[in-house]
Amino acid sequence: MKLRPIILGALTVGMIFAFVTPAAPQKPFTVEGYVLDSACAFTKGLDKPISRDCALACAKEGSQLVILAKDGSIYWPIDSATPAKGQNAKLLEFAGNRVKATGKLYDRGGSHALVVESITAVK
Repeated sequence: MKLRPIILGALTVGMIFAFVTPAAPQKPFTVEGYVLDSACAFTKGLDKPISRDCALACAKEGSQLVILAKDGSIYWPIDSATPAKGQNAKLLEFAGNRVKATGKLYDRGGSHALVVESITAVK
């Protein structure tokens, strides 16, 4: 029974290491799509924003802005810093419009998150 504390200790150390080990470096990724609020992207099934004013109003109320790609994929702009900051300020000027965003892509459980390094309007 003296092995039990050793095994438990090793498992604990392993779990702690898993949480503090940084994620593997991500390759640059570019997505084109519309900037709209996340609630409309899900609840209304939109292909593009209703209007810029609508996207701005929702963002000002706290709804997170996302990038909706042509294939229907939704990309959540995130911050890589700890503590993380919301990304709406970076996206507000593009609300309701098409953009091209480049950054580091993270996929988890079918969700896509992008640490936006550059973003430009697309005509």
